[in-house]
Amino acid sequence: MGGKKKLGIKQMEKQQVKTDEDKDAKKKEKAAPPRERKTVGIMVPDVKDGKIVAEVRKMGVLTPYAVATRFGIRISAAKDFLEQLESDGAIQLVSGSHNIKIYKATA
Repeated sequence: MGGKKKLGIKQMEKQQVKTDEDKDAKKKEKAAPPRERKTVGIMVPDVKDGKIVAEVRKMGVLTPYAVATRFGIRISAAKDFLEQLESDGAIQLVSGSHNIKIYKATA
């Protein structure tokens, strides 16, 4: 039974020195500059732009998340963009549910 044994004087001193060093190390870590946050765009890329369509065709599987991260737009804008490309015939719907749709480039 019993509990944690009492520390000796030397052990208490070592423990205090360690905590002081840990605090200094944490302060140095916090001093690093913060990462820059990217702002995502709301505007959908132009469907008729040849470069964008060529880039989309290079991608193997097209999901709204993949397109949103690739072009730096919101996922809702990426969904609209993919629907426009599908209506133009540049991509084809492979599978989908009410949550996510998966497309592939037409040959």
